[in-house]
This record gives sequence, C-alpha cells and structure tokens, in this order.
Amino acid sequence: MRLSYLPPLMVYVAAGVSELTGIVGTFFVKEYLGLSAAFLAALGFWAGIPWALKMPLGHLVDLIWRHKAGLVWLGAALIAASLLIMLGLIAEPLRMGELMSPEAWFVVSALLSPIGYVIQDVVADAMTVEAVPRVDEHGRPVPPETRRLMNTTLQTLGRVAIIGGGVLVSLVNVVVFAGVETLPAAGKIAVYAKLYALALIIPAISVAGVLLASLLRRRDARRLRARGLDPTALQVLAVPTSEAIRPNWWILGGSLLFVALTLAVGLTQVDFAQEIIFFGSLAVIAFLMNRLLGELDENSRRTLLGTALVVFVFRAMPGPGAGSTWWMIDELGFDQSFLARLSLISSVLTLFGLFAFRRFIGERSIAYIVGFLTLAGTLLSLPTLGMYYGLHQWTAAHTGGLVDARFIALVDTALESPLGQIAMVPMLAWIANSAPPRLKATYFAVMASFTNLALSASQLGTRYLNELFTVAREVRDPLTRAVSVPADYSQLGALFIVVTVIGLVLPFAAIWLTRVLGLRSA
Repeated sequence: MRLSYLPPLMVYVAAGVSELTGIVGTFFVKEYLGLSAAFLAALGFWAGIPWALKMPLGHLVDLIWRHKAGLVWLGAALIAASLLIMLGLIAEPLRMGELMSPEAWFVVSALLSPIGYVIQDVVADAMTVEAVPRVDEHGRPVPPETRRLMNTTLQTLGRVAIIGGGVLVSLVNVVVFAGVETLPAAGKIAVYAKLYALALIIPAISVAGVLLASLLRRRDARRLRARGLDPTALQVLAVPTSEAIRPNWWILGGSLLFVALTLAVGLTQVDFAQEIIFFGSLAVIAFLMNRLLGELDENSRRTLLGTALVVFVFRAMPGPGAGSTWWMIDELGFDQSFLARLSLISSVLTLFGLFAFRRFIGERSIAYIVGFLTLAGTLLSLPTLGMYYGLHQWTAAHTGGLVDARFIALVDTALESPLGQIAMVPMLAWIANSAPPRLKATYFAVMASFTNLALSASQLGTRYLNELFTVAREVRDPLTRAVSVPADYSQLGALFIVVTVIGLVLPFAAIWLTRVLGLRSA
C-alpha cells in the first residue's frame, strides 16, 4: 500500500458506497410511487446504457489526460443532483410535485446517477496508471518488474475498495434501520431523508480523491526539484505518457452517432425503442470487435469469440425483477432492518469469496466457471421458489419456528454471496491478458462495453417476463392513503420457475454451441 494509491481507491470506494440508498429506494418506490415491475425493469435498461459507453469515455480520458479531474467533478455533480432530487421527493413531495410528477422526478434521478458513476469509473481506471510511480524518491526509474507488481496490487485493492464500500454501507444501514419497522409513516420518512442526506458524502469522497492526487503530484514535484532533477524527469512523473494521442474517429464518431440515436429514440418514444438501442449498440460493438479480430492470430480469435459468447449469455440472463422484493416485504415480512442485515452478510461474504476462490478462478477455464456458477445459482434459487409455495411454513412447523423464512433467507444469502465475484475476476483477467500489445486500452474498452451490454439484455428479458407474468404490489394514494392498486402476487411463482429454467438452460446451451462451432473459452 502506497499513499499514491489512495486517490483512485477513494473514487472506487465512492462507487462501493453508492448502494447506501438502495434499501431506501426500494421501500420508497414500493410505498409512494405507482411504477410497475415491468416499468422499473425498462428503466434499468436505460440506466445501463451509459455503461456501454465506457469505450468512448476511456478514449476521451486519454485525449484530455491533464484535465481528467474535471470529469470527476462532473460525475460528482451528476450524482449529487440525483441524490438531491430523491431527497426533495422524500422531504418536500408537494413542492416537487408542482414542477413534475414524483414518477418523472424518479426517472430523472435514476438516469443521472449511472452517468455520473460511469464517468468516475473510467477516470478512476486512468488514475490507477498515474498512481503507480515511474520514478522513485531519488528520481531513478522504477524497474518494470516492480511496476508490474505495483499495478497488480493496486487492481486488487481497487476490487477490495469497491466491496469494502459495500460492507461500510451495510453497516450503516443496519444501524440506521434498527427498529424502523415500528415507526409511524412520518418517522420512516425522516429516516429515509436522513440516509439520502448522508449519501451526499459519496460525491465528496470522489472529489477528495482527485484533490489528494493533485496535492501528491505537487509534493513529489517539489521533492524532485529539491534534488536538482531536470524538467524532463518531472514531465515523466507528471504525465505517464509523453506520446501524442490522436483521436480515433471510428470510436468518437460512432459513439456520437450512437448517443444521438439513443436520445432521439428515447425522447420520441417510438415503438420498440429499447430494442432499437440494444441492437444498435450491439452492432457498433460487434463492428469494433471485428476490427480487433484482425489483430489476433487464429487461435486467439477463436478464444475471443468463444469466451465472449459464453460470458455474454451468462450475464444476459433475466431476473424476476422488483416484484420478488415486493413479495418478500409484503408476504414474508422482510422489513428494512432485516434487509440491511442481509446486505451486510452478502457484502462481507462477497469480500471473503474474492480471496477464498482465488485458486479456483486461476486454474479453471471461463466455460467451467460459468457452468459451475450456473448450477450453483440454480440450486440457490430453489429456496426462494420453495418459500413462494410455503416451504418456510412447513419448516417452521417442524422445527418449532426456528427454520422460518428469515432463517432460510439468511442461510441462502450466506451460501450465495461468496460466489458474487467469481465470474467478474476471470473475465477482467482474460480481457487484460488477451489484449494485443498495441491496442490494450481500446481492446479493454470494447470488451468491457460488450459485457456491460449483456446487462442491458438482462434488463430487457426481465421486462418481457414481467409483462408476461404480471406482479403488482399494493399502491396507495400518497395523501389519502386509499388503495389505488391491490397487491397481486399470483403469477410470481410461474415467473420464478421460468427465470430459473432460462438461467439453467441458456448458459449451458452457449457452452455447447462454442464446442459445436469449434470455439474455445479462455
């Protein structure tokens, strides 16, 4: 650990702390907004689009390397705006409603936040390059082997920072939500507002990171000047690359066209808008991937295509959507405090799993890992399906109330959480290790955009399933508290079954298809 590592790690911590308002948001939407599960899944699709734009943003950071701190400030401003909107909706709903409906405000907030986070994420990746010094305190070049070790250490610490931020969030939620289920409505609103106000520390953390980076650069520059080093050495310290970077107009022009198309389709609300954007994104990224294939040998091309197919299908699997959480709240009695404890267990065990499965990740192919995770995920989804059909009632009756719904959920979360990072780490390692030497940054950006696009496909599938199987929670008028939409979870069981079957069959079908086509995975 070095002091120079702190600036990018602070930005990563801010990303980890972003889930501070997750539980609050779930309960606020459920209790005060009349948004369907299908609409929320569709909103999740649009919120995921910025993550498919990491490629042009990464190239932009390379072009304006000296001014990348300004992008962190921009991201922080967008995140703060998103949080302030939600704070206003909770604390002053009538005043906010005079300008726009609460649902419209929520959509704006939900779209601003991911834009801010993806901007900061791209800059944090660039800051990790700058954080590893090229010269030591005496002005001597750091050996390549030492720098490689430093880079590996920093990337590991980055994952720990993100997950550690999640652990911190879970601890805060456990404390804040203790006993909140017994409070009247006004008391709950006060707790919700308190958490959104507390969340404003998130953009402050990331901004503090770039300020610290600036202070460290000036300190190191002063030390080198005091030792009589020439300006060239100082330039190497301040700017890790002195080569002029030319704009790649394929990336910038294509991305600009994609953004214009996205805005036009989204604002005009044409039919099949999400499908148009998804396949347009897929076409652009596939085109860029095809250009990269020309830089690889035949064996590497087959590995890239096979790995990309398996990873994309695995990450594109749909989920049950928001209706699952609503049902757990209404039917199983999972309140804010209990969900906070579940989140804490999940975060801590996810961090544990990052280290516990390190050898497993390093020795197995991605196809093997995806197959293992598919089987494990299917088995761990069965207790939730069973509880829908009364499993918790049967186990509670035969264990004197010990093995109830909460006990089952705690055990299931404890078993599932360590698997959370297993798929992510080998995928990132594969991208980094297989990149052509001349195109590492572009290759990483294209493949990251491709795998992030799979999450948009997941949201599309979730929306389709929620339109096919209608799940509705009880919706009350915010003022009169009269029931406007009754709760209906009658189709949730069928939704659980379909999601489980799809999640089991399609990943194995993708693995089988790679074998049939003569492809292989990394």
